[in-house]
Amino acid sequence: MDFPLLKLLCETPGVPGYEDPIRRVVIEELKKLTDELHVDVMGNVIAVKKGSGGPRVMLAAHIDEIGFVVKHIDDKGFVRLQPMGGWDPRNMTSQRVFVHARSGDVLLGALMPASKPIHMLTPDEANKAPKIEEFFVDLGLTGEEVRAKIEIGDPVTMARTAEMVGHNVLSKTLDARVAVYVMIAALRQLGKHEAEIVAVATTQEEVGLRGATTSAYAMRPDVGIAIDSTLANDFPGMEEHMQVTKLGGGAAIKIMDSSLLCHPKLVRHFRDVGEANAIKYQMEILPRGGTDAGAIQRSRGGVPSITLSIPCRYVHTVNEMASADDIDASAALLARYLEDAHSRSYGYDEAAS
Repeated sequence: MDFPLLKLLCETPGVPGYEDPIRRVVIEELKKLTDELHVDVMGNVIAVKKGSGGPRVMLAAHIDEIGFVVKHIDDKGFVRLQPMGGWDPRNMTSQRVFVHARSGDVLLGALMPASKPIHMLTPDEANKAPKIEEFFVDLGLTGEEVRAKIEIGDPVTMARTAEMVGHNVLSKTLDARVAVYVMIAALRQLGKHEAEIVAVATTQEEVGLRGATTSAYAMRPDVGIAIDSTLANDFPGMEEHMQVTKLGGGAAIKIMDSSLLCHPKLVRHFRDVGEANAIKYQMEILPRGGTDAGAIQRSRGGVPSITLSIPCRYVHTVNEMASADDIDASAALLARYLEDAHSRSYGYDEAAS
């Protein structure tokens, strides 16, 4: 695993609609690995690696992260936020954030709920769950100073770094920067292939699969593959049947989530590729949540689609955790599939019989 690249991907900011910094990083990596590259009006990075007559396979890994934008600055300089993506307010308390000003300045602040200190709370108040709208950012500045530095609409991201913890990576934004890494790593190790590969670093996934929707329509793929993180609930408090996946179990081949039913023939093809190449994998059924594959599948007349997932603990927190071995297995499985993508078709021929 190229940890320095993964660390760079995870630590570079990019909330939905404001993906410019992370887009620049991804462009630098993809342009070295593909034949053509452009950025569309949604901000998707679309990089094409030519084939030799095989199917057009679209890869989609989203570059946006859950975050916030500034929605109000009060007279005392406290900043209120509009969430971008699915936050659990229980995981927001007492964090540090970066406010990214349009001038290029980055301001460090404290993300806090509008609540009494523990010393003053009644038992009922102490048991009350926080609400997202109660949170604010304290930048340590006066109202006049804050308004001179930032504007309504400036993006806000969590202030956390990516680190190795034992055999695992611990970071914010592994959802889905680890998927972007896997897409890049697979292209790096790709051997001979007939498929035309359209590698798309998509935008605005966390607010509705928007970049994948438009890029799939424009690129007309024959096969769609989303790469994304998925839940690894293999930690205390979760029963075994609710784990979804587990760290160290290998790449996760999705069967279904609430956005799509993965094409059964594609699921079988990925399993067979994993078996043939001795790549560790596990099967995934995600009861809630979706990926870019749900948008690709519905494009035009329909596209056979699947999601290749990287198991991740503590998703949508600042402490997302993934196994280095699972990350490597995911990249290897994707590369070996792309080399073999031309060997099968995924249509239904019953009507012709």
